[in-house]
Amino acid sequence: MACRINSPLRCPSGAPHSSAVQYRQKLRTNHLLPSSFNPNKISYSASRRRGFLAVKCETTTEAKSISEDRMLVFVPPHPLIKHWVSVLRNEQTPCPIFKNAMAELGRLLMYEASRDWLPTVMGEIQSPMGVASVEFIDPREPVAVIPILRAGLALAEHAASVLPATKTYHLGVSRDEETLQPTVYLNKLPDKFPEGSRVFVVDPMLATGGTIVAALDLIKERGVDNKQIKVVSAVAAPPALQKLSEKFPGLHVYAGIIDPTVNENGFIIPGLGDAGDRSFGT
Repeated sequence: MACRINSPLRCPSGAPHSSAVQYRQKLRTNHLLPSSFNPNKISYSASRRRGFLAVKCETTTEAKSISEDRMLVFVPPHPLIKHWVSVLRNEQTPCPIFKNAMAELGRLLMYEASRDWLPTVMGEIQSPMGVASVEFIDPREPVAVIPILRAGLALAEHAASVLPATKTYHLGVSRDEETLQPTVYLNKLPDKFPEGSRVFVVDPMLATGGTIVAALDLIKERGVDNKQIKVVSAVAAPPALQKLSEKFPGLHVYAGIIDPTVNENGFIIPGLGDAGDRSFGT
């Protein structure tokens, strides 16, 4: 069954500029720009591209007006994403390889989720052969990654290699195996996120939706709008997606695959088993 997934991608305009001296100092302090970067010619990228993706590996682009009040689900049709999902599904995959596959899948999904979403700065830099126009991710704009423990640690393992200048906040949520209700046992979120924060919430399995809804409620209480949150998941199922759609309009979800069913025990079918147990062997 081909399921068409709408996919608008955009990069909002950035915040007011600081002075050239302050700006240069901050970038160099964070080791994100070389000393020859010229901050006197800075502009923010604000390109907007719209299109849609089809789950069955079809990619098309089309000008399309999409309501910003709908939750959107993205299943990137990349063959490497399909490969790592297949490795994760295999019950014969040993724990170390499973954990590595989860990390590689997370890297690819974070790359897709950050496309055209991160603010950039443009300027000039001296290359060995001459002056070049360049573009960097703006480290002044706050970006946070929140893995939901414990399986989220594996999926978010390579986040720092994709997203420069991010902060990681840990959130532990367990699920009662009888009632399927979530319980927060670890909360390292800040009292309030900086204004304009972009937040990636990493939860490998979106099954019944209890865990991810509890996590998003805590994040929203700390000042983050739905449209500033992207959920990254290895496998998603309709019950969780339905809850998210009803409660968090404007949210974006990126998944490696969408499976059709959740059983009476709250496990996705066919899924890939318990992602935490298989990642850490306990």
